[in-house]
Order: sequence, then C-alpha cells, then structure tokens
Amino acid sequence: MKKVVLYTKNYCPYCKKALALLTQKGVKFTNVDVTNDEKTFEPIKAKTGWDTVPQIFINDEFIGGCDDMHQLDRVGELNKKLGL
Repeated sequence: MKKVVLYTKNYCPYCKKALALLTQKGVKFTNVDVTNDEKTFEPIKAKTGWDTVPQIFINDEFIGGCDDMHQLDRVGELNKKLGL
C-alpha cells in the first residue's frame, strides 16, 4: 500500500469528505491536522503553492485537494495511485 498523507483543518467539510473516501476504500493514511499549526503548514504551502486544505499526497506526489482526488476516483485513476 502507498504512503498517503493529508493536511487538513478540523472545521473543513472538504477535508472530512476526503478522509471519508479514503476510509471507505480501507486506505491507511496519515492525517496532519494543521488547524492551529501554521508552523507545520507553512512548508507544505510553500511546496505546493496552495494555501487551502485538504492537501493530499500519495507517495510524496501532490495530487491536489478533495475535488481532485474525487475526480481521480471517477476516472479510475485513484485506485491505481493508491495501489489498490
């Protein structure tokens, strides 16, 4: 199984939706809650150029946010990226 890391904020509905999809697929992931942790989030924002959450990485590849992940799922690419 691939390494999956999400940067989320606890009040974000898109974060919850992304986490739910991965949970539904039975994927193990690391959820880094940056709600009150700009020190952790700053390097990620610098790396991706995004200041929104969720930010989703599969094997250190930035795949985007919730809508991007769901689009990959719709076209059958997400399972491939996840190694399912």
